[in-house]
Amino acid sequence: MFRLFRKKRPKCAALVPAAGSAQRMNGVNKLFLPLCGVPVIVRTLTSLQLAHRVDEIIVAVQEKDMEEVSRLCKEYSLTKCRKVITGGVTREASVMRAAMETSRNTDLLAVHDGARPLVTPDLIDRAIEAAARYGAVAPALPLKDTVKRVKEGGEVERTLKRETLRAVQTPQVFDADLLKASLHAAFESGAELTDDCSAVERLGKVVFLIDGEEENLKITTPTDVLFAEAVLRKRMGLT
Repeated sequence: MFRLFRKKRPKCAALVPAAGSAQRMNGVNKLFLPLCGVPVIVRTLTSLQLAHRVDEIIVAVQEKDMEEVSRLCKEYSLTKCRKVITGGVTREASVMRAAMETSRNTDLLAVHDGARPLVTPDLIDRAIEAAARYGAVAPALPLKDTVKRVKEGGEVERTLKRETLRAVQTPQVFDADLLKASLHAAFESGAELTDDCSAVERLGKVVFLIDGEEENLKITTPTDVLFAEAVLRKRMGLT
């Protein structure tokens, strides 16, 4: 289903779904929250801009945010941001819309959450390199806490084996044709997806995991903003 790229450098487009609501941020649009003075979405896009193996970036946002995100791309010289488009109702719909806007000769698609501003260019490049070999790759971390399966009322059903579990991050990188076919099949069947890997897994394809980064958190709550700023201050030598 997917191509192996052994003799040429595959062209990779980064898809950035960033059209979600701000339910857990008290209604504040986290894309524009300043992290040490720079908006979240700019820090995310800057990491993709600096990744050597990313050739272009397509950003999917809410319609009301298109003008502002486009302005920020120009202000911060994010030259790889080729298009800012209107996202869909769901994250998967946003990814599909962005995928349809990539250049015709795109080989790989790297899907990265708009609210993961601490990702490093190194992790992005490693994920893309691995995807060129395996066709479907995601970064992940071992779990530190004990994980329990619970029933609807909160009663513990059983304790899961932590050694066999991983917390998956983004960017998740796929052969372009494979991801498009997987998302299309999921839409056709009405399947609910937890991430883009889930769409590929539904088709029986194997997803390979590489080492993620502990600091590559997704900003979901106000507490995450505090942590992200602490990490950035450390990186900049301010603490």
